[in-house]
Amino acid sequence: MLTLPKEYFTLIAVFAPIFSKRVWQHVQVLLVGAILAPGKRTVTSILRVMGLSDDEHFQNYHRVLNRAVWSSLEVSRMLLKLLVNTFATTGPIVMGLDDTIERRRGTKIKARGIYRDPVRSSHSHMVKASGLRWLSLMLLTPIPWAQHVWALPFLTALAPSARYYQTRVRGHKKLTEWGKQMLLQVRRWLPERDLVVVADNSFAVIELLWRMTQLARPICMVTRLRLDAALYEPAPPRRPGQRGRPRLKGARLPTLQKVMEDAKTVWTPLTVRNWYGERRRPIEITSATAVWYHSGKPPLPIRWVLIRDPKAKFKTRALLCTDLETEPEQIVAWFVRRWQVEVTFQEVRTHLGVETQRQWSDLAIARTTPALLGLFSLVTLLAHHSTTQQTLPVRQAAWYIKPLPTFSDALAVVRQRLWRAPDFHRSLSDIDMAKIPRLLLKRFTEALCYAA
Repeated sequence: MLTLPKEYFTLIAVFAPIFSKRVWQHVQVLLVGAILAPGKRTVTSILRVMGLSDDEHFQNYHRVLNRAVWSSLEVSRMLLKLLVNTFATTGPIVMGLDDTIERRRGTKIKARGIYRDPVRSSHSHMVKASGLRWLSLMLLTPIPWAQHVWALPFLTALAPSARYYQTRVRGHKKLTEWGKQMLLQVRRWLPERDLVVVADNSFAVIELLWRMTQLARPICMVTRLRLDAALYEPAPPRRPGQRGRPRLKGARLPTLQKVMEDAKTVWTPLTVRNWYGERRRPIEITSATAVWYHSGKPPLPIRWVLIRDPKAKFKTRALLCTDLETEPEQIVAWFVRRWQVEVTFQEVRTHLGVETQRQWSDLAIARTTPALLGLFSLVTLLAHHSTTQQTLPVRQAAWYIKPLPTFSDALAVVRQRLWRAPDFHRSLSDIDMAKIPRLLLKRFTEALCYAA
């Protein structure tokens, strides 16, 4: 039987009711092995690092992903509950919504599509990538011991392209429709909390934003906004006895492009913390309210914010917020957190083996990548529990001074704790023990804990 550290077992045990007793034993092995395994996160590499390479019933571990009955949605709900109770006990819950491409090849991967590669493409040149498109919802919250905002994934869904649905009865669901469904689910999970969702311009869609404002407890949406968006004044109140349909909008307002170019526009200086890698960044903003309207769509009241760089290093950009009472400074602070979503996508590729899976089963594919993204959040939770007993060590070198811990340090601490658990160093007889110098043991431990 697998023996886990007591503090880790208490945290992980909350997921046990989701699985049957037999499956739960295999899940714990896969979970610990996914943390300890360097390099690829295949089931076979996990079994090797767990010392189960001679297990003749290895297929039982594959069946956890491609056959066993358990709910990924329920796992996401429990993970979100843990994250909120640990890192976001008060105030609004800020979340980031974004998609990413998992580069995969193979004719047996049915949901594979051809997408624009956001990393390698530019405004003048488009690079295509073959793979799976995932939409992920992450909690954007400060981590006390890291002194920084991290993006912690808790709900991820596969969003295939339109080509995937051509031979199926079920119709194609757009990325914004997947996003709406995920946000409504989170609202059902957290009915009493204020929710703020930060997204890029892919989700600056009137129907999606309007739907979030019509909830009994609206979800505040913050996204990018086009500079040429059609903005209007609110519709004037109806006069007594006035005939005809109610007006949806008032007079047309100048576009944000014209507001930006207008010499009479009043700009307010603002210093933003943690601005895309910079600790403190001076910017200039101006803001107002308007109604964003497009023919055939519902009118959407918004607060827009124009951001200008006094150093002229980036182009003027615009943000929108569906909560008209939110201060412009708060809107900018929320939106800056969105960059951590991209950081998390890179971290899970570097340290948790995303894009190294080799499943062909549709069910296994739909479960594995969300599980690896959720593992990022679970490792953060385990490392946070470790900080109650010790200060999180930061890996240093003469050529690299790192003042604060990053995810690689959190992963290393969790790995060290797992390797030191009784199950990993117990021996039945002295003949199984080999004495090695302490310095050499330290080198081995470090190489294992910091392996990608």
